[in-house]
Amino acid sequence: MAVPEESEAERHGRDLRRIPSPKPFARTPAPRNPAPRNPAPRRRTGLRRAATLITLAPIAILAFTLTLALVYSVATPPSTLMLGRWLTLQGAQRDSVKLEAIAPALVQAVMASEDQRFCLHNGVDWGALRDVVDDEEGPSRGASTITMQTVKNVLLWPGRSYIRKGLEIPLAVMADAVWGKRRTMEIYLNVAEWGEGIFGAEAAARHWFRKSARDLNRNEAALLAAVLPNPILRSAGKPTRGVRAIAGRIQSRMGQVNGLMECLKR
Repeated sequence: MAVPEESEAERHGRDLRRIPSPKPFARTPAPRNPAPRNPAPRRRTGLRRAATLITLAPIAILAFTLTLALVYSVATPPSTLMLGRWLTLQGAQRDSVKLEAIAPALVQAVMASEDQRFCLHNGVDWGALRDVVDDEEGPSRGASTITMQTVKNVLLWPGRSYIRKGLEIPLAVMADAVWGKRRTMEIYLNVAEWGEGIFGAEAAARHWFRKSARDLNRNEAALLAAVLPNPILRSAGKPTRGVRAIAGRIQSRMGQVNGLMECLKR
């Protein structure tokens, strides 16, 4: 049976059916702008950390100071001046001794010169301190008790300033409570400077008078007390007329403090 031939129109139509229809264009989604990060939480975290550090710093300093005070109640500390000399590779003479190994005359002389009310206050002589609050020349040595000088020597820095004086006051009250009078006096006499690189009563007695601190007489004790305000410019071994005059005044007051030394007895 004969197959009829396709017409040209039919062939053309079949070719058109084979052409695939065009696909619709895919729409690319518009990029979204990321939401800006809010810096406020990060700022708040930084502020909280700073506030925590500010709060904890005084507590840490107080805890460290109290720990030092407890350690120094049984171990004789170095002074900050001694530490400074060691750090700069300079020598420092110091032989620590107990209070009973120091002549009572030196204790009397130091009290007569530095702090006649030593046994009567709680580390701070509030009456003397009020008298010098308005001193135009700054904090006066006259208001500085032996306890205040001791905490300055072992916990603070030398020099005059209201900041250091302000720190001395609470530290002196704390030291008086932790150490007591006898231990405070013992530390003071073992860290006081009595010449260039000479610290403590024992080293001073041997350097200036070639004897032990327990063998000092009243005149030698008064000379040592007389140079305490400025042991670099004043000399106990080679005293000037002015130093001898000061020592004479100290000797005249030594008898007055003898009855005020009950706090130093065991």
